[in-house]
Amino acid sequence: VPVPAALAVIWNGADDVVEVSDAHIDEAMRLLFDTTHQVAEGAGAAPLAALLGAEDRAGKRVGIIMTGGNVDRAHYARVLEYSPR
Repeated sequence: VPVPAALAVIWNGADDVVEVSDAHIDEAMRLLFDTTHQVAEGAGAAPLAALLGAEDRAGKRVGIIMTGGNVDRAHYARVLEYSPR
């Protein structure tokens, strides 16, 4: 459930809000680990998940803020073990 104070900040200053699936967040968690060796919890990987699905950002320089490495060991192991191939 969103925190009302956080939503107020978002609605007053955000240009865009996107929704990402759990599967895309897991993909972003794997990508961060595989490419940068960074451990990110789901909320920390969500900005990358949103960016990966943003076709209008192709070819542009962008930055994301990645926060949160507080991920349960068992969950993180399942995320890393998954192979879509």
